Amino acid sequence: MATATEKLPALQSAVAGLNEISENEKNGFINLVGRYLSGEAQHVEWSKIQTPTDEVVVPYDTLAPTPDDSSEVKNLLDKLVVLKLNGGLGTTMGCTGPKSVIEVRDGLTFLDLIVIQIENLNSKYGSNVPLLLMNSFNTHDDTQKIIEKYQNSNIEIHTFNQSQYPRLVVEDFLPLPSKGRTDKDGWYPPGHGDVFPSLSNSGKLDALLSQGKEYVFVANSDNLGAIVDLKILNHLIQNKNEYCMEVTPKTLADVKGGTLISYEGRVQLLEIAQVPDEHVNEFKSIEKFKIFNTNNLWVNLNAVKRLVEADALKMEIIPNPKEVDGIKVLQLETAAGAAIRFFDKAIGINVPRSRFLPVKATSDLLLVQSDLYTLEDGFVIRNKARANPENPSIELGPEFKKVSNFLGRFKSIPSIVELDSLKVAGDVWFGAGVVLKGKVSIVAKAGVKLEVPDGAVIANKEINGPEDL
Repeated sequence: MATATEKLPALQSAVAGLNEISENEKNGFINLVGRYLSGEAQHVEWSKIQTPTDEVVVPYDTLAPTPDDSSEVKNLLDKLVVLKLNGGLGTTMGCTGPKSVIEVRDGLTFLDLIVIQIENLNSKYGSNVPLLLMNSFNTHDDTQKIIEKYQNSNIEIHTFNQSQYPRLVVEDFLPLPSKGRTDKDGWYPPGHGDVFPSLSNSGKLDALLSQGKEYVFVANSDNLGAIVDLKILNHLIQNKNEYCMEVTPKTLADVKGGTLISYEGRVQLLEIAQVPDEHVNEFKSIEKFKIFNTNNLWVNLNAVKRLVEADALKMEIIPNPKEVDGIKVLQLETAAGAAIRFFDKAIGINVPRSRFLPVKATSDLLLVQSDLYTLEDGFVIRNKARANPENPSIELGPEFKKVSNFLGRFKSIPSIVELDSLKVAGDVWFGAGVVLKGKVSIVAKAGVKLEVPDGAVIANKEINGPEDL
């Protein structure tokens, strides 16, 4: 097996011959692999970790109110760009194409809602907040076709691609495409930490700075809670913070999420992969590490330019092993949240849970399509009739995994305002106007089709067959 110093020259030579990618991409990839091979320390010294103070992780309710004067609000918004991470496919939910075109509610997709929200802001304040979509090579072509429908909208939409890197063959550390795999399976997008160099390489960063833009609000396209917040924007501009990560209190569902710590005088993201084995349970504790990263990030564009040009953004590398047709390959990725420690005056803001509403599976889709939420001006708003601040936990069996199957099994989405938890498995079908309350479990035995009748009200009940209904 070649040593680390022997691997890099052979890899450099092979990558130089890959004509499908740019020189910037080749250099970025070699740089990333070089850092990986040098074995940069990923672990933190546990004894040096400190809980951040309220100056470092600012409570949302201490932020100054939004200015009353609409011209002041317009001035704030004219400094802002919204960037949605749009590189993911809808494959885990059984959909083809970009995940952002899955219909969320009332026939509207994630992308429709994002456009409506920003259009409303621009119309209300006479501002010009543009929308940037960072695509991957997996989503670029489809996205270009989809955004044509927004041509007459009151919003400028720009797209750019994140980097395209070759997958590494584990056995000899050479790029998979140089072995003849030049289709999409030979390549990968290197995580959303790539947003900063890609914004620069695309020319978009300089263009935005020349238009007087100062801050970019970066968020996942599938987080319905990630809407423009004027209080946060105002706070960052007033305090000249270069970077802000929105965090929110952990629940038991979030114990693996990255958290913010103070470390050697700087604020830093701590991910579970960096935690020594003997401290993993402590890391998961809600008492000790109370907050987690929502991946809603606000970043100063001048600072991005300074740090990218200095090649200073050396985020922790996340090795992601995969297999392509029986060949073991490696993807090296980085995360945008890990960049926080390189920016000056970086802070977290401890935001309400409503700003974190991701749709990762059909169980999340059930929540947002139900009476637990309403849609107003593109915003998904929680129903005040729900007394419990936490959403019900929902577990759907594999029969509901694909969006088409999920939609087919509900005549209409049940009322769940008073639901605590729901477990559904097996061949279960729901009629119209069903109401679920408390703790409900509906599990059909193998070979049994279970149909919940129209208008059924099920409260604190376990159902295993038609006789239980």
